[in-house]
Amino acid sequence: MKFPNGNFHQFVYHDQMIKNLLKKDEALLHIPTIPEFFAGQEIFITGGTGFVGKVLIEKLLRSCPDTKKIYILLRSKKGQSVDERLTSLCDQVVFDALKVFNPNFKNKIIAVEGDVTELGLGLSEEDKSLMKNVSIIYHSAASVRFDDTLKEAVMMNTRGTRELMEFATTLRNVKCVMHVSTTYNNLGVGSVKEEIYPPIADWKKTIEVCEKMDSDIVNHLTKRYINLMPNTYVFSKNLAEHVSFHYKDRIPIIIFRPSIIFSAWEEPFCGYVDNFNGPMGILLASHIGISKTMRCNPNVVLDMCPVDACVKAMIISTWKRAHEQPSDIPVINAATSKMINVTLKQLLDIGISSTCEEFPMGELSVLPPSGGVTLCPTMNFIRMFFYQLIPSIIIDTILEIKGQRPRLMKIQRKIYEANKALAYFTNNNFDFQNDKFIKLSSYLRPEDLKAFENTSYYRGSLITYTRFVLYGFRRYLMNLKDSDLEKDRRKARKLKTAATIFKYFVYFCLFYLIMSKTDIVKKFVGF
Repeated sequence: MKFPNGNFHQFVYHDQMIKNLLKKDEALLHIPTIPEFFAGQEIFITGGTGFVGKVLIEKLLRSCPDTKKIYILLRSKKGQSVDERLTSLCDQVVFDALKVFNPNFKNKIIAVEGDVTELGLGLSEEDKSLMKNVSIIYHSAASVRFDDTLKEAVMMNTRGTRELMEFATTLRNVKCVMHVSTTYNNLGVGSVKEEIYPPIADWKKTIEVCEKMDSDIVNHLTKRYINLMPNTYVFSKNLAEHVSFHYKDRIPIIIFRPSIIFSAWEEPFCGYVDNFNGPMGILLASHIGISKTMRCNPNVVLDMCPVDACVKAMIISTWKRAHEQPSDIPVINAATSKMINVTLKQLLDIGISSTCEEFPMGELSVLPPSGGVTLCPTMNFIRMFFYQLIPSIIIDTILEIKGQRPRLMKIQRKIYEANKALAYFTNNNFDFQNDKFIKLSSYLRPEDLKAFENTSYYRGSLITYTRFVLYGFRRYLMNLKDSDLEKDRRKARKLKTAATIFKYFVYFCLFYLIMSKTDIVKKFVGF
């Protein structure tokens, strides 16, 4: 699928600030290029089956082809062994471009059985010995659910980080350990700088509490324990940073904080995405017509970072950290809101008005694309009741009559819970300082610019990017074929026409009902 390069709607960004940050820094020009640095390296990745993890593996093997091995931590799941899961992973569409360059790329990916929630990562002695020459670690495994219990979040995100760091201390040749955190784990401090903040709790005691105390008691104490944090995810990720800080004198660590990870800008494919998380789920729900409203602040800036810009920055940061001896632990905020002022309302409006009819969702669309945001709870309820719940009840009733399983009301409950979980983030603006993130490209050697420069996104077009996102929903999430586009577009036009007729029919009925209660109708018909 080709996209035009027209400048439809330019991102709003602070051009001079970016230009100042991108002034060439020659401090690292004497060291090897990024592909030369990764040549012969053995890499260990946790979270390799996640969105960021898959794109990271693909980018490393495609742009650093002489990387020796990549070990990924996997556990048996849903009746699949780790080898079966690895085979399934390598067959995914994210690696299609890599297959062209290197059909045998699978030989470089090795699955090691383990679990971040277990002590010692659940690694066998044999696998520990196998990975004795690992020199670079990316720790991206985490539970990103906002409704996890405190024990679940701490065991995965906090204790899991401790176990990863303990393993890293046993490696003789480790050059860099990257802990993938989040920009949202220091809420309440005002402007979030690229530095470590004081802990909100003692991570050692918190792990001990979750290990030894009864789950029901921990659940009862959660709200008071996490203090002002909106959920257990950001709380446990905050503590994980301090776990990393604890090991900074024993291993070379860097903390990388992405904001909201969004669909790919360019690599491995325009619009590539593999999940419905956060604002992407909201946009998709509006696109297929099942979400018509959301209660949030329309002026809140959406801090979205394309997954490929994030991954490129991770690779540059690793390369840079491995050649430096900083006095303190480096922290990178992979955030964009300082340059790109895009709100959720703008993203929804552009998607609905400009691009939804271009990339319809075929049989998955139940109503024409639409949606909006409002701060007014009454307006939000009215929209939700008339535009979401009533149509969902009608469609589910029709499905039951036809002998099919009703599904719309179940989806509406999920939308409600998702909006509730995101409320804190969609009603507050956050100030993430990101000078180090933007400046990363200035350290690149000329040979590395084409493959790793991560700032082209800021000079792009919002409409073009929204088209990438919606095409990605269709192609990579829904697995719809490009050959069916015209057929799906015809269906979308018919659906829009039917919805318009139905809307005006309802308006007419309401108008007639109101008028029938007055003398106007009686006089008109001659009574």
